[in-house]
Amino acid sequence: MAMLPNGAFNANAVDPSQDFEPVPSGEYLAMITDSLMKPTKNGAGEYLEVTLTIQDGPCKGRLVWDRLNLINRSNQAVEIAQRTLSSICHAINVMNVTDSAQLHNKPMRIRVSYVEQNGYQPKNEVKAYKSAKPQAAPVSTPQQQATPRQAASSAPPWAS
Repeated sequence: MAMLPNGAFNANAVDPSQDFEPVPSGEYLAMITDSLMKPTKNGAGEYLEVTLTIQDGPCKGRLVWDRLNLINRSNQAVEIAQRTLSSICHAINVMNVTDSAQLHNKPMRIRVSYVEQNGYQPKNEVKAYKSAKPQAAPVSTPQQQATPRQAASSAPPWAS
């Protein structure tokens, strides 16, 4: 038997732990709630790891992560990361960023894929970042109605 710290624990005051299985593929309302620059495995670069928290639906409160290789020997990896960062910025309407905290707590829509990998646990990949605001439907111009044709008659038009 062990005494708990502070003498007691109230489970009603703490949310239960969540399932860490990947979320199903789909589109979710989410916000970046944490971000951190981390070194790459080989130590030759750095990536921005963003933590996204889903804001609604059955997956509300679940976390999804994305990594943006902003400093890397591969120019292609850096270009992909910059395009992804631009997508995030456009989705939340923050066009100039000096600190990743500027990206936090701003709602956006994310499209997530459930990816199975040989020999590894399944994971999520964020495939797209979009504005949380609903897109306006394209405005269609009403077409003019054709003027009704008069019934054919044997009399010429000037005779009426």
